[in-house]
Amino acid sequence: MILAYLVGAVLAIPILFVFLHTMVRIVRRFHKFPMPEFMADLIDNPWRRRFQPPYETAVRHGLEPGMTVLEIGPGNGTYTVGAAQRIGPSGMLVTIDIEPRMIERVRRKAAAEGLGNVTAKVADVYDLPFDDGTFDVVYMITVIGEIPEPVRAMREFHRVLSPSGTLVFSELLQDPDYPLAGTLLRWAASAGFRLRTKIGGIFYYTLIFEKEL
Repeated sequence: MILAYLVGAVLAIPILFVFLHTMVRIVRRFHKFPMPEFMADLIDNPWRRRFQPPYETAVRHGLEPGMTVLEIGPGNGTYTVGAAQRIGPSGMLVTIDIEPRMIERVRRKAAAEGLGNVTAKVADVYDLPFDDGTFDVVYMITVIGEIPEPVRAMREFHRVLSPSGTLVFSELLQDPDYPLAGTLLRWAASAGFRLRTKIGGIFYYTLIFEKEL
């Protein structure tokens, strides 16, 4: 009898997870909002880093030493550190978020890691405080689904990218805001981008876009 209860409990865990995940996806579909600061560490976990290791993700994104890079939505800064290490001291990484407490968290992490090539600031994706053509790469990891008007934001990313710059998205199926790759392709095309590279599959993927000529 006890064994039956234990087996039932074990089987109930994934069912409960799927149910809760589905409910969150439904809510997020109609009510977009940035990730709360208190959830940053919960979302950044060893299971996620198995599929999206920070430094290797920066390599996958096409980051190279000396690049000028814009990160949208840094979370707790784990991927900020990986990107900053990849571009090195000759590069510059600017990371932005609409939530001031998130930015303060990233600033502390960058300082603790001794990274002098990171600037973290509060900014609006619809009105970026940067000149045209500033960045070699704009990237975001499981963030685009949180933005209520993604095409509008992508047009602003298009403006701040250099003519040869790239726009990069990495997505993970467990994210409640996970968009299908086809959805991102449509959004990006509407903002003046075309696909250069796709890595991964349905469970996790990276899409790298370049500007339409």
